[in-house]
Amino acid sequence: MTSTLYRNGAIHSSADPFAEALLVDDGVIAWIGADDTAAGLAARADRVIDLDGALVAPGFVDAHVHTLETGLALESVVLSAAGAPTRAAALDALAAGARALDTADPDGDEVLLAFGWDEQGWPERRPLTREELDAVAGGRPVFATHADGHHAVASTALAARVGADSLPGWDPSGLVVGEALRAVRQAARDLPPARRTRAYRVALERAAAAGIVAVHEMSAPHTDTRDGLRELMDLAGTGVLPQVVAYRGEQVETEDDARALLAALPFLTGIGGDVNVDGSIASRTAAMRQPYSDRRAVPGLAPEDGHGLLFLTAEEIAAHLAACGAVGVQGGFHVIGDRAMDEVVRGLDIAAKEHGAGPLRAARHRVEHALFVDASALASLLLYGVSLSIQPAWDSLWGGRGGLWAARLGGARAQNMSPFADLAGAGIPLAFGSDSPVTPLDPWQAVRAAVSHDDESQRLSGRAAFRAHTRGGWRLAGLDGTGAGELAVGAPAHLAVWRAEAYGVRSSGRGLSSWSEEARAGQPVLPDLDPQASLPQCLQTVRAGVPIHDTFA
Repeated sequence: MTSTLYRNGAIHSSADPFAEALLVDDGVIAWIGADDTAAGLAARADRVIDLDGALVAPGFVDAHVHTLETGLALESVVLSAAGAPTRAAALDALAAGARALDTADPDGDEVLLAFGWDEQGWPERRPLTREELDAVAGGRPVFATHADGHHAVASTALAARVGADSLPGWDPSGLVVGEALRAVRQAARDLPPARRTRAYRVALERAAAAGIVAVHEMSAPHTDTRDGLRELMDLAGTGVLPQVVAYRGEQVETEDDARALLAALPFLTGIGGDVNVDGSIASRTAAMRQPYSDRRAVPGLAPEDGHGLLFLTAEEIAAHLAACGAVGVQGGFHVIGDRAMDEVVRGLDIAAKEHGAGPLRAARHRVEHALFVDASALASLLLYGVSLSIQPAWDSLWGGRGGLWAARLGGARAQNMSPFADLAGAGIPLAFGSDSPVTPLDPWQAVRAAVSHDDESQRLSGRAAFRAHTRGGWRLAGLDGTGAGELAVGAPAHLAVWRAEAYGVRSSGRGLSSWSEEARAGQPVLPDLDPQASLPQCLQTVRAGVPIHDTFA
């Protein structure tokens, strides 16, 4: 290991809000202090980095990532608003992608992957269709995934490859959910080993470039294989990419089931993540107490009453939690709708009645997403020690009066979603994630979304939001005892360096003085999180003292 001295900058440290320099030695923070003192340490450091006023802060932890899906999406046809603001633009992008793929695969067997469409942002407000995919791709198999990842459109050739038209969740338009979605997704993910490896690496490298030092991988049978998860852990274990905290979304019924899964994947932190209690709002499969405002039955899958779907019962939820607790790992679930949260609360009550509230709390179970948490659910989550992994960028993407959630659920219900301040104020342990590729690996955007909630009463402070996306991720994984998530002497050097605007300062290049206002208040410095300010630029990301992204080199 070597030592690196950072000087002439701003250090985000609760231990010393005025710090201007930091020394990393053998992967650990060895000293934090003033720049004039740093001058005497320069001679002993192997590397000295002049920050020129940049910010050094704890590295981000993304607490909900699908790494394979992210890597594939990064190399897919981009159908998000940024790449395809209209349906016509989306179809043009698909046609261009098909032409490019024709050169590499003249036989036309390889599936054209596309990701990120959301008809809510198009004037026509209607999804792509199978016939349109067939026309623009010349009959090539195409898999075009909606931004929520819970429904997609498949071309005729891809649907025929797996017999999707005979499966629940198939619509003649090519829209697929449920079993039909799983079948066409599996066919689209039938990739050469080298292609999968590249996808893992591309995703982790993108995370590192975004200042992310660790990700919680939410592996599940419908997104990746057990062998794929093993490969991902080996890749991250080299130390030159972000750390991976592994979760596997396989439902277990008994302690023996859980032990068998741990024997196969002994590195698991939890058996959870994408153990789905329900679906998504965009696909109308999230389980809701009241029907969707734009009620529409999901072909062959969702009931006609328009309430969405429950995939697990309270008894199944309780059994899963008990089995995970018995073997000493976290259990957890994907929970979107209010009816799904009700079922989780009933499951917690059943597990507590059968096995005791103490063991339930000791397991530190977690829930992903949790868009609806009313007073009753909040009390139960607190009582049973449940943590939440939430995605603030969802709110900025789909929330608000004119957003997708309001279109699906109506304005009144949409206004009661994502109660960030209520959760934090009650003391619920929170960690932020992206659910990438659903939203990009962009942690500052998530922090900004949490401080800019459409409901002013639910906005977090910048400091609370930043801690949820740094220290919170280590805490939910049970690694907070290592000191990770803080810049303090003796803590592991998981950090990122940023070129950014300071609070209250609209011009960069002012050196240390640009960070002084926040420091004078006795708080660690943060960038300007105003929606009009430029997002910080990552200059370097360091995992345990090793640069995994470095523009100083």
